[in-house]
Amino acid sequence: MFRNSVSGFSLGLGLLLSLCACPAFGQILIGQSVPLSGTNRELGEEIRDGALAYFKKVNDAGGVNGKKIELISLDDANNTTRAAENGKKLIEERNVIALFGYASATLSVPTLPVVERNKTPFIAPFTGADPMRVFKRYVYNHRASYADELEKIIDFYANVGVKTFAVLYHDDPVGRENLTAVQRAIAKRNFKAVTAIGIPRVSPDIKKAVDSATAAKPDVLIITTLFKPSADFIKGAKAANPGMQFVSTSFAGPNVLMRALGTDGAGVAISQVVPPVSNKSILVVSEYQAAFAKFTGKQNFGATSLESFIAAKMLTEALRRAGKEPTRESLAAALDGLSEYDTGGYTVGFTPTNHNGSSFTEMTVIDKSGTFKY
Repeated sequence: MFRNSVSGFSLGLGLLLSLCACPAFGQILIGQSVPLSGTNRELGEEIRDGALAYFKKVNDAGGVNGKKIELISLDDANNTTRAAENGKKLIEERNVIALFGYASATLSVPTLPVVERNKTPFIAPFTGADPMRVFKRYVYNHRASYADELEKIIDFYANVGVKTFAVLYHDDPVGRENLTAVQRAIAKRNFKAVTAIGIPRVSPDIKKAVDSATAAKPDVLIITTLFKPSADFIKGAKAANPGMQFVSTSFAGPNVLMRALGTDGAGVAISQVVPPVSNKSILVVSEYQAAFAKFTGKQNFGATSLESFIAAKMLTEALRRAGKEPTRESLAAALDGLSEYDTGGYTVGFTPTNHNGSSFTEMTVIDKSGTFKY
């Protein structure tokens, strides 16, 4: 009789848990939609693995307030419809406490309605695009904006006398925001108008874009596109225009872009939004290297996985402050109170009215050995 009652109770409890999509006891569920297949797979894997390296370190030490963190990563193949579907599934079916580390603004924006409707923190999207920087109650950006990066880029080249620029951008609403940011930075300094070269995100005509660059003959060509078209364009434009200078924002994924460029990467500049990944004297970099090597068994350190590692550390601190039984509401409140959190040489700060946590940028150049020089 006693065993039948326990069995019935267990069956009923299991049914209840499946119906409410509650997380397992002792777990904190974080949701993520990233490209884990297709041409942008490497970027998605770096974002995921950087976060997993930190969460493993935390879980191995007992978790947060006694609870383990589980990152649920769903593949969106860089498709906006799938990203929106994944967000809905993660929030409304898997009952995650937050979304984390989406790979671009185009993947993030379609998810915002379900985020707002369910009052779910949307943390550390891998983007600095303007549409995600405008204050939104539940969006928390931990990194600099593309506008910050582009200001840094223009200043960098202005100091060496460069005054004519072209920009390669994705010809869609988010891509045109990046073009506008370049135009703003150039107009502030009374430089010549930028030459705009727009390409679609899917099946771009790289030869046509290279021909446009050749006709424009800018001093510097600013790249704001995904890593595959960026690499293909730089290779083609370098061959057609020896001596032309190229600089990319961090959007392409610095290490992913460097690998895709191969020997054509020498001399290409890339703006970074995290400290030098090779500088172990910076505490968070040293921590990242140890945790990432332990998690992956490799030492292929990169800026993208470091950025994700820092974001995961920031999220974990907010979870710690959110209490022993954190909710979406208490996590948002904790993030709002994370006014000046030093992750170990990289500081993130939010307020209830400002959810852009950092403006740190730095210029790097790929040298002939295939490493970044700062």
